[in-house]
Amino acid sequence: MNKIIIIGNLGKNPEMRYTPTGVPVTTFSVASTFKRTSDSGEKVEETTWFNVSAFNTLAEAANTYLSKGSKVYVEGRLKLRTYDRRDGTPGASLDVAASHIEFLSARAASPEMEPPEA
Repeated sequence: MNKIIIIGNLGKNPEMRYTPTGVPVTTFSVASTFKRTSDSGEKVEETTWFNVSAFNTLAEAANTYLSKGSKVYVEGRLKLRTYDRRDGTPGASLDVAASHIEFLSARAASPEMEPPEA
């Protein structure tokens, strides 16, 4: 089973596009921050960024109700994508295919969204 749950904030406004077959896809980035105290007593924040893709009605809702800074709960499948940067060094990104999104910010007027059963 491959399932990840993320609670975090959007780093920029979502972007919606359509596949060649007309399926809506919305992409956005989510920053999840873990706060802890180090052994020396310092407060430390560790932020991890995730690239999220939502499809169909989930994509439409995410595009309508989310914006930069929105707090969001995302469930989905995680994939580690590796690539070569322009300078030739290796890079990696954490990509999530969303299966469930809840809008946690007060300005989001919609309840949680799940894709329809197939």
